Amino acid sequence: PIMIRTLLIGAALAAATAGSALDNPIVGNWKTESGHIAAIQPCGASFCVTLTSGPHSGTQVGKMKTTSKGYAGTLTDPEDGKTYAGSGKVTGSTLKMKGCVLKVFCRSQTWSRR
Repeated sequence: PIMIRTLLIGAALAAATAGSALDNPIVGNWKTESGHIAAIQPCGASFCVTLTSGPHSGTQVGKMKTTSKGYAGTLTDPEDGKTYAGSGKVTGSTLKMKGCVLKVFCRSQTWSRR
């Protein structure tokens, strides 16, 4: 009985974890402020941000993990290749992305769900 209970609890936890990753509001296609499309998909324990249109199509420009305040990780400027501390927050059909250098100099963009 203990072994069966352990297996059932493990299966329930795995199903709950898989469901929450699939239902994550950051996953999907987003239109950037420059008019290009970025796809955000699960990649391991994170979410990878990859441009799917425009001159940098196919370039991964971010990697974020879920936090209590939204998402946090790194964002890379595809123009110069520099990587910044990044964050994101989904509100309805918008995603506010923010990249900072030394937590002082920050730039934000608001993307819309496609």
